[in-house]
Amino acid sequence: MELSDVIASRRSIRKFSPKDITADAVRLLLDAARLAPSGSNTQPARFIVVQSPAAKEALGRFTPYKFIVKAAVIFVCCADLTAIQTRDARVGELWQEGTFEGVEIDTGDPSIVSPVMDPEALKAYLSMNVAIAVEHIVLKAVDLGLGSCWLGRFDRAKVKDWLGLDENIYPVVLLPVGYPDQSPKARPRLPLDEYILKTL
Repeated sequence: MELSDVIASRRSIRKFSPKDITADAVRLLLDAARLAPSGSNTQPARFIVVQSPAAKEALGRFTPYKFIVKAAVIFVCCADLTAIQTRDARVGELWQEGTFEGVEIDTGDPSIVSPVMDPEALKAYLSMNVAIAVEHIVLKAVDLGLGSCWLGRFDRAKVKDWLGLDENIYPVVLLPVGYPDQSPKARPRLPLDEYILKTL
């Protein structure tokens, strides 16, 4: 599909057919996430792939959205909070590869170049980067004839405990993916002018 068609046809899917998706399709979705950009190339996105019926049922206990158990796969999309520790090394790699050659960058103010973030600000920053990767999965799913639905309402503490996740792994969203069993109409959207606060 053309990218413009993928974007225009994407819908939040809450009803899935029982049809399974292939292992190759799962890898294509995750590879789309892998190719997503991230701040300073820190690549903090991490994923747990939930496919067995028992695991999906268990995960469904931690969210009000019980329809997720019908999806072919549920991605638990997480942020590795330790990824920020690789920032200087990742930026160094980019310099060595010539990424910034001929690019004007003011490195004189450390508070702007490498700001110190408290734990909550760090979590928000890395979660933003994970969200970019998740949207890559969402759009690739449409390209493959699949549907998905972003889910932010779930008990993160219980999900962490159930999965036995390290304290530095923070669950950001759940993303059920599968073949759609519905064809929702386009959702209402604000006029474009309301998105634009100011043009200077």
